[in-house]
Amino acid sequence: MSAETYRDAWGIPHLRADTPHELARAQGRVTARDRAWQLEVERHRAQGTSASFLGPEALSWDRLARRARLADTARRCFTALERKDPETAAWVRAYADGVNEGLTETGHPNPAPEFARTGLTPGRWDPWTPLGVWLATHILFAGFPAKLWREHISAHLGPEAVALFAADGPGTAGSNGWLVSGERTTTGHALIAGDPHRFIEEPGVYQQVHLSCPEFDVVGLAVPGVPGVAHFGHTGTVAWAITNAMADYQDLYRERLRRTGAGVEALGPDGTWHRAARHTERIDVAGEETVEVEIIETDRGPVIAGGPEGLDDGTPAALSLRYPPRVTEDLGFGALLPLLRARRVADVDRALDAWAEPVNVVQAADTEGGLLHRVAGRVPVRPAANGLRPVPAWEPGHEWTGWHTPPRAGLTDGVAVMANQRGPSAPLGVEFAPPHRADRITALLAGKEHWSATDMPTIHTDTHLGSATPLLTHLAALPPEAALVSEAAPSPEAAPVSEATPTPQAALASEATPTPQAAPVSEATPTPEATPTAAPPEAPPTPLTPEAAALRDRILAWDRRMDADSTGAAAYAAVRAAVVRGLAAHPVLAPASVPPAYPEVLLPWLALVPRVGHALEHLLRAEDLYGIDRAATVRAALEEVAASPPSGTWGDTHRLAPWRALPDTATAPGDEPGLSGDHDCVLCTSPVPGLTDRAARGPAARYVWDLADRANSRWVVPHGASGLPGSPHHHDQQPLWLDGELAPVVTDFDRLTKESDESDD
Repeated sequence: MSAETYRDAWGIPHLRADTPHELARAQGRVTARDRAWQLEVERHRAQGTSASFLGPEALSWDRLARRARLADTARRCFTALERKDPETAAWVRAYADGVNEGLTETGHPNPAPEFARTGLTPGRWDPWTPLGVWLATHILFAGFPAKLWREHISAHLGPEAVALFAADGPGTAGSNGWLVSGERTTTGHALIAGDPHRFIEEPGVYQQVHLSCPEFDVVGLAVPGVPGVAHFGHTGTVAWAITNAMADYQDLYRERLRRTGAGVEALGPDGTWHRAARHTERIDVAGEETVEVEIIETDRGPVIAGGPEGLDDGTPAALSLRYPPRVTEDLGFGALLPLLRARRVADVDRALDAWAEPVNVVQAADTEGGLLHRVAGRVPVRPAANGLRPVPAWEPGHEWTGWHTPPRAGLTDGVAVMANQRGPSAPLGVEFAPPHRADRITALLAGKEHWSATDMPTIHTDTHLGSATPLLTHLAALPPEAALVSEAAPSPEAAPVSEATPTPQAALASEATPTPQAAPVSEATPTPEATPTAAPPEAPPTPLTPEAAALRDRILAWDRRMDADSTGAAAYAAVRAAVVRGLAAHPVLAPASVPPAYPEVLLPWLALVPRVGHALEHLLRAEDLYGIDRAATVRAALEEVAASPPSGTWGDTHRLAPWRALPDTATAPGDEPGLSGDHDCVLCTSPVPGLTDRAARGPAARYVWDLADRANSRWVVPHGASGLPGSPHHHDQQPLWLDGELAPVVTDFDRLTKESDESDD
């Protein structure tokens, strides 16, 4: 039998075969041609062997992959899949066979320069490797290390600090997604649009693909290394898309371990010691000595940090990780073929009943008017304490006792919006994204009665910053410059200089005027809320220098749009960063900057400056912040920036920072493109305030699925279809991505260029 490969003008692969299995083989083969280096990196990450060619920088990840038993879990899940769903298992095997063919074929030599730089030869894929890639990609998606942060900050500031820093705060990944029903579109058929927010990798984390056989014809965004189209797809009659549900479905347990002559034992909740599985593995590290890792697994799960002797600094601790696929031997791959075969919303709904992880909010629509808005994935039933912090394994009451029924939701005014905020998945999570993106999307959709596919980029690229209010309010409360104060005051005696600042209550009262949350529709056009009214001071505060007063006034006149060409956005961001650094350096908070000696791969969740940066609006709004004089901190930050103000625009410093397994030594940070957007904008390009303006995270793709006519659908990725430097399709979509434009989705094979025929016998 044969498979055919076609390409469109953007080099996107369009594949046609006689059966789903032949099609999976062709998908694996073309992915190996286009993304060989990426596939090699992902295979090694799943196995915990990436340090063998990437060096010591990759060792911490490899330790986690080994200790968490990712490869072993993937093998178990594939074995279970063969037993329970042999058709899907054979389909996955066909994909892996195709990858191996593509990596070794001589007719399409692979010029990926990274292989030459590392001296690496592509390795062979096993049938379970796609499951390993999926698991390694998503093991940190639910953010279980945040439980370590909550415990850490509670130890320094008390349990009330958890809510302050949770801030409905930063997640490991997020997305925007909105479903517009036919009653709100120009065609009478639904539209689905959005953009997943992930680390921007090069090559990209999503692969545009068209898969066609007699059973189905689907376009969508595939995960390189995984067959089919899992997250975002359009079959012609039904389309679906996801956002991260921000659910909590992984638990950390504090273990009590002891060594015996026979190995290692763990104290269980029944009060007795139980034998733990134990063995050692060796990790090769390029340029360094091989490292030996002890692998321990208790009845709760694999130990990922510490051990019988504690952490690396001797602190007594051992943490085990319990995660659903390790328990159930199911990664949800049984949903993938039914999704491809779906014709109606009901088919998508049934397919998603088999979904495991990551836990997502799914929106779907079909050509007959069917609509779907639900959570998909497996979340364990257990006590609330498990979701907040590590819990003691030796105490009863922390066991998993079943699985939650995934919640469902409807539409409001003909639309459904999800941007990782508290929504249908609220009962399943702890921390969610702030409501700013969701509120803004809702407001923009409310501003127009009927929408078309071509209208959607105006939402994708909106740069209004809804979280700016608290800092702007503090700036507005600062006094004018010294000369103006002296003119307004009858005498120095009548208006003494004082460090007194507006009370938090007064500042909060000034924010009670319409805000993005209180009146989202009004955000579509500038309102007086864009320039906050200063809260009345209790006593005349210290006046600003003329330079600081001028900077303050310029920021207050700013339109709150984080546009790349905006000098106002640059000034605001500079002051915000200085405030974050000032708060993090305060003696009250600074001790929390030293985290426990957990594995390096977990430390980003414990970093103080990013936590302060993403929780800033809550820290500034709190009635009291442990006695910290926030007005003085804001004033000092303003003076600091005024003394050396940013000389350019937001895009001069807010530049893309893509992750590459091998750093590109030829590309300096200043060579990367400048970006519009910010963490809380709909155009979510995330800097880390106080640390860097560069954006490592952002829209990993954008899409619009049109249910009136799939040919009117649109999509784009940050780079291009090819992972090969020098290919005309390596970066050809980046100008579209930067400008907020989309490429057409082409599904008519007569409009495509045939590349090859392959025999699959």
